[in-house]
Order: sequence, then structure tokens, then C-alpha cells
Amino acid sequence: MISVVSLWLPILLSAIVVFILSSILHMLLKYHNSDYKKLPGEDKVLDDLRKANIPAGDYMFPYCTHNKERNSQEFKDKMSKGPSGVLTLFPSGPISMGSSLAQWFVYCLIVGVFAAYIAGRAVPVGTDYLSVFRFAGATA
Repeated sequence: MISVVSLWLPILLSAIVVFILSSILHMLLKYHNSDYKKLPGEDKVLDDLRKANIPAGDYMFPYCTHNKERNSQEFKDKMSKGPSGVLTLFPSGPISMGSSLAQWFVYCLIVGVFAAYIAGRAVPVGTDYLSVFRFAGATA
């Protein structure tokens, strides 16, 4: 049995490697390019949103407070009339990926800690490298 503390270097290195490789893959393969489309009449919609002075956040429309409201005729009419959707508004200004990337790196570290803990408990000391790598990789 190997302690997680003694595996700090492989945990850190695996998080760094996964972070860098995933960043490169996302930039090269452009996964999210087709996720969104330009909104028809974008300038008018943006002007209307600015006038409404809606704070940054996630919104659903039409919105109902309780599930009971979903059965009301008023809500059903709103859904039938449309549009319906989910709206995410960011704070004004440039979009910063810093906090999202930091959260992704911390997530990679946490996954590495769990994989190291499980591998440290399950794989005996002296096991060949590829077997340990395969087990830890499958665990992650």
C-alpha cells in the first residue's frame, strides 16, 4: 500500500499533462464551434436586453416557480406561443477564461488524487509501470 502523499509528483504531473493536452485538443479540434449560432436580429435583441438592464445570470423562459404552475393554462399558453429557452448573460466586458481554466486544473488534480488513492490501495508495491499506469488511467 502506497500513501497518497508519496504520490504528489505523479498527481501533479498527470494534472498538468491532462490540462495541457485537453487545451490543445480543444483548440485544434474546435469542439464548440458548432454549439451556437448567430441570433437573427442580434443587434435589436442586444439593444432590448441592454434596455431591460438584466443582471448577469442564468434565466429560463417562460419561468415557473413551482411544478404546479406547469399545469396552469397560463403557463401552457406561454409555452405554446413561444419562444422558450434558457438564457445565460455574462457581465459586460471581455470574457475571461481564467477562472474556468483554474477550475478545470483543480478538477484534474482532484481526479488525480482519487486515482492515486485507489491505485495506491489496490496495486501492490513493486508492480510494473504499465500495469500501474493502466489501472490508474482506467480509474481516472
